[in-house]
This record gives sequence, C-alpha cells and structure tokens, in this order.
Amino acid sequence: MLSVLSRARKSLGHLVTGLFAVVLAACVPADGPATGPAQGSGGSVKVALLIPSGSGQAQDELFGANLENAARLAMRDLSGVAIDLRVYRTGGSPARASALAKQAVDEGAQVILGPFYSEEANAAGVAVANSGVNVLAFSNNAAIAGGNVFVLGQTFDNTARRLASYAVRNGKSKILIVHDRNVAGEVGKAAIERGVAAAGGSVVGVTSYEFSQNGIVQAASGIVGTARSSGATALFLTADTAGALPLLSQLLVDNGIDRATTQLIGLTRWDIPPATLALPGVQGGWFALPDPGLQAQFQSRYQAAFGTAPVAVAGLAYDGIAAIGALARASKGAPISREALTQSAGFAGVSGVFRFLPNGTNQRGLAVATIRNNQVVVIDPAPRSFAGAGF
Repeated sequence: MLSVLSRARKSLGHLVTGLFAVVLAACVPADGPATGPAQGSGGSVKVALLIPSGSGQAQDELFGANLENAARLAMRDLSGVAIDLRVYRTGGSPARASALAKQAVDEGAQVILGPFYSEEANAAGVAVANSGVNVLAFSNNAAIAGGNVFVLGQTFDNTARRLASYAVRNGKSKILIVHDRNVAGEVGKAAIERGVAAAGGSVVGVTSYEFSQNGIVQAASGIVGTARSSGATALFLTADTAGALPLLSQLLVDNGIDRATTQLIGLTRWDIPPATLALPGVQGGWFALPDPGLQAQFQSRYQAAFGTAPVAVAGLAYDGIAAIGALARASKGAPISREALTQSAGFAGVSGVFRFLPNGTNQRGLAVATIRNNQVVVIDPAPRSFAGAGF
C-alpha cells in the first residue's frame, strides 16, 4: 500500500450490507447426479460454512466471527426450511480448505458456503468438483469462478458495467482509463474496457502509473494532458482509498483537470473509510455501492443481535444462507443444483438484488453515488429487480 494521506488510511473501514435474501421468483429445481450430494428432506439442507478463523491472525478471526454470526442471523429469519449448519475453520489455508471441503462433503454437506480467500475457494472447488456439490465463495475474484464455484462478492465487471452505463446515458461516453500498474489495476482496466463497450461508449485512451507515491506524482501531469488531448469526458480510475486514490485525485486537481467537463469515476468504493469523503479531490466523483437503505437495515439488525457493527463480508454470508434456504424450501430438500442457483429471477439480498451467472460470477443491483460537500449522495438508485433500470 502507498504511504499517502495517512489520515484516510488509518481509518480504513469496511462496507456494510443490509436486509435478507429470498428467491424473487420460483426456481425450477433440477436433480443432481446419482453420485451427487445427499438428498435432504422436506425443506432441509446441510450447509458447510468455511471461515478463515484459526490462522491466529486478528483479521481472519474478525472476518470468521462476522461470517458465522451473519449466517446464523439469516437462519433465524428463514421459515419453512431447516438449515443444518456445520462450521469448518480453514485458517486461511488453501490446503486446509481443500481437505475440509472434502470432509464436509463426506459428512453430508449439500452445498459449501465460503471459503473467504480466492485461493482457498479455488482449492475447495477443485477438491469437490466431482461430488456435485457447489461452492458459494466469499470472493469477488472472477478468475476463480466457473464449474462448481460461484463468487458472492461484488465483481469489477459488475461495477464497471453499472458505472459505464450511467456515464454513457449522461453524456460521458468518451472514457480515459487510468489504472494502477499492478495486478489489480490490470484486472480493473480490463473490466472497465468491457463495461464501456457493453454500454456503447468508447475508450479514448489508457494511461497508468507506477504503484508508488513517486510514480503517482510523476504521472499526474501526463494523465491530465492525455485527458485534454484525447477529448475524454470522463476519467475512470481503478485506484482505491487504501492505495493511490487520495494522492492521485488531489494531484489531478492540482494539475488542472477540468472537473466541469471531465467526470471522475471510481471502480472502487470512495466512501470507505469515512475520512475519504472530506478529501478535495474526490468531490463530485461517481462510484457504485450497494443499496444504502438496505445496508443500514442489516447493520442495525446485526448490531442489535451481536453488539457490534458488521464488516463487509458479513452481508455475503447472510445472502448465501438465505438464498440457500429459499432454494431448499422450494425444492423440498433436493440438492442445490447449478440450475437452481442460476435461475434468472435471482434473489433479493442484504445489499439488494443479485443473481448468479452460469460462468460462476454474479450480477448485483448497485446504486450510483457522488460526493457533495463531504457527503454521499445517491444520484441513481439501485434497481430492486432485474426487470428494472440499472442493468
């Protein structure tokens, strides 16, 4: 991470998520193969929850506790279905995740929720690939999705498509991509390119910077110059608040970016930590986030139940359990099949509507927000169904 604007970094927080998941429309369950997972009975399902606790790292323990708490909160809200939840602690280890996934299936698990890290999720998916058991991972890494692995996290592609579509509809169709020169930046750049193409916009240029404080300083004037010469009406940044965004956004302003004609757009959350909202460089920028109203409801319910606010991933565990429960209720205990998971109507989750895609990734209903006077202002609400605007 970059050593820039420490006041923003010291207060790094986690996004929160809101409400509960139900099937939006009846799904048509499909029976698994004869060698697949065990059959449930009358709306019951055996779920293996793989959490990163056990590594000895404080962050893994925090995330693990939040995931388990949220899963159990979701179980309380289900009706007409019994969840047999068994918790397995991976310690963040891919090898242990692989072994525990096999153990869970041997012990009758019909679906696996987790693991947390993408390497773990990939290992778990491979380990049980021939069992007919699907893995719903707490990851946003599209690279691990596919086969029996589905990712629950908000992907770069999802965010890029939402923001690019909004930008094109509002006259900001000429996009200059500005990305970190690292793995995350390259992945983000590719997602933005796909999003702009899908929205009918045009990428008028791509520029990057070395992922260091000096690299950003050296690149800033050139980025502004490219924005002017390319005729860009928007700069789409991959930078995040824990890395380049605080310094980069300020240097773009200092080097004369015309924010009246050139819109700044962010692929990541610009409202976390809250201190970021006071930065001059992010004022007026656009970014996407889950439905704030639903997030607030879930945060309130979680805090009332457990005495503390949830971290970001807690909402994913709630989504996963509630969706599994809804499918089990509809299928009368049949295995949670790919066909059921990918039914097109999707689910209404703690952060808004979402659905799994056949390639293992997902679509989530996101709001578009801006920052005005150090406050988050939603300028295009999150869709509440897949038939609505925003997709």
